[in-house]
Amino acid sequence: MAARKGEMTQDAEEAAPPTEAGPPALSDAQLFLNRELSWLEFNQRVLDEAADPSLPAYERLKFLGITASNLDEFFMVRVAGLKSQIAEGVTDAAADGMLPEEQLRAVGARAHRMVLDQYRLWREEVLPALTREHGIQLVKPRDLSAAQKGTARDYFRLRVFPVLTPLANDRSHPFPQLRNKSLTLAVHLPAKGRRRLGGTTSLVGVPAALPRLVPAGDGRTFVLLEDLIAEHVGDLLAGSPEVKSAAFRITRNWDLEVDEEEWGDLLSAIQAGVRERDKGEPVRLELVQGTPAELTQPLVAQLALHEPDVYEVDGPLQLQDMVALVELTRGDRRQKPRAGSAPVPSILEQASSVFEAISRRDILLHHPYDSFEPVIRFIEEAADDPDVKAVKQVLYRTGADSPFVKALLRAAEAGKEVAVFLEIQARFDENNNIGWVRKLRDAGAVVVYGYDACKTHCKTALVVRSEDGLPRRYVHLGTGNYNPITARIYTDVSLLTARPDVAEEVGALFNMLTANSTAAELQLSPESRGPWKRLGVAPHGLKQRILDLVREETEQAAAGKPARILAKMNSLVDPQVIRALYEASQAGVTVDLLVRGICCLRPGVPGVSERIRVQRVVDRFLEHSRIFVFGEGKRSRTFISSADWMPRNFHKRVELLVPIDDPESRARLQEILDAGLADNVKGARLLPDGSYERLRPAEGAPAIRSQDLLDSARRARSDVDLKPLLERSQGKE
Repeated sequence: MAARKGEMTQDAEEAAPPTEAGPPALSDAQLFLNRELSWLEFNQRVLDEAADPSLPAYERLKFLGITASNLDEFFMVRVAGLKSQIAEGVTDAAADGMLPEEQLRAVGARAHRMVLDQYRLWREEVLPALTREHGIQLVKPRDLSAAQKGTARDYFRLRVFPVLTPLANDRSHPFPQLRNKSLTLAVHLPAKGRRRLGGTTSLVGVPAALPRLVPAGDGRTFVLLEDLIAEHVGDLLAGSPEVKSAAFRITRNWDLEVDEEEWGDLLSAIQAGVRERDKGEPVRLELVQGTPAELTQPLVAQLALHEPDVYEVDGPLQLQDMVALVELTRGDRRQKPRAGSAPVPSILEQASSVFEAISRRDILLHHPYDSFEPVIRFIEEAADDPDVKAVKQVLYRTGADSPFVKALLRAAEAGKEVAVFLEIQARFDENNNIGWVRKLRDAGAVVVYGYDACKTHCKTALVVRSEDGLPRRYVHLGTGNYNPITARIYTDVSLLTARPDVAEEVGALFNMLTANSTAAELQLSPESRGPWKRLGVAPHGLKQRILDLVREETEQAAAGKPARILAKMNSLVDPQVIRALYEASQAGVTVDLLVRGICCLRPGVPGVSERIRVQRVVDRFLEHSRIFVFGEGKRSRTFISSADWMPRNFHKRVELLVPIDDPESRARLQEILDAGLADNVKGARLLPDGSYERLRPAEGAPAIRSQDLLDSARRARSDVDLKPLLERSQGKE
């Protein structure tokens, strides 16, 4: 499992910076943790939740499924990227000094250990707990009773056999183009006569349209679909009884690369790229443990993979499919679910419309503790309000049944001015978004889906309403996507405001997007803030804005004045920003970071980063909000943002940094940050060697689980004072 305090991992031990000769220079590669290994440590932290015996079995199973899904994406994008760099002969080292080949070796070793942990947990803890707590059993067909075998056999003949297509793999039948992540059965038939010297291999696809878990009579006993097919595969292959078979799974390079200069229409390029995805190069082969060599060796050779790319697992392939068993536990659950729906702020409940409420003051929402419904209402009311003249919105991940797109369609059909920037390059959501482009265009909306070779990742909407004969702008700005499903499981922040200075700059942002105004046309240097005095906008000056804010705190500390940086984000990668944080620490700035995912900053290095603390919280909701506070007391400034501190967010995406002016909203954001830093139940602290130490309450201190604390406070009353409890947790009474 994850390394604990004092248990330096082998990978981290090799990278740990020396301290005997004094602090290293800030340009030293030893001061940076490897991005890919840092991500794997995040996934290990998720896996640690699956290993927590205090959680019910169904919760542990869900975390196990999340780690498996996360690893799939990691291989499809990050490992595939490393392999592409190696194939292209890239010799540039990462900020941590590792070359692509070195990273791939280290990543492979770490991933193999993680997969062993995953399947040990499944076999020895999670599945036995599901059996013990809920009577759920997963068995092999041969272990079924006679009656159950009959039921399974009938299921195979009636439902499975008709949809199977066996594929020979020989000189006249080339190896098929297997789809990414599809389950397949490799079947070896023994030699019969001269025409089959050594035997032949056939492939049988496991139908994705059928349930993976096949019930065997009592509703709580199941066999895997691939095991059922293997049990009867001899009937499929001309009645051959003597066969060997094993399930396998291929992961391919699924990152979508589009050379926009080669295409006149980005939409056509994305559509073509999506169609080509399943032809991506294989990057991983997963096999059931014990697969015969006569099946393994031809597969590895055919896919042009190497030994480190092969993962033999002692359990079901595609563990995330096992999460379907959670539904069986619904009536048995011992842990009470969250009671009731998330609350709506009283100002919204009392007002006749969202616009009336926003006109009174700024409204900050913290999802999922606050309902996401007001954000949906903001666009729906805009679509139906006759006084609304224009609606503009940026959509990144929308989902397949988006209430936002439906409202925008109504607005366009009603003759309102509707402009939608819909990011068709949102990874793995391309098909959904391409479909919405067509529908919005047909309804008369202006639809834009490309800006100066950047992805548009900011989350904002602008409504122009006629009031007393004059236009008034209303704005939504957020850290998360316009997706009601993820809004229930991700923690994010929304701001609804009618402040003229902010709304005017959001209007300028939309004009930039729809006109595709580049930095040169805006007469901006990379360091310039451009026309935005309140907002920070990437790729036009957001990084410099962050660096300026960090350096202001550095100057304060150097002058002997109190200085602090408090930041919450998903990832911290940018080397220049990390060096600026090191300089701040050296000057005396207290730096507290909540980084949920990748963190390439190495905290606690003597002479460099002693004043930097990095923590993360992994709990039932995915921590997704970006919140930043610079300074202390009256001179502090608070922001929310769509951007992590990564090169891609600063240079390859359109992002927003939004100042928060309302005192009540600022106090609430501070409460969120303080709760995260105080979490000693689901929190973990990054150590200098790159591993994480799970936090536990100090002797006599209360247990603080930040998500429970924030949830309870929100349901009790929105202005509950958490400060005394948080101070007690840190021994500050």
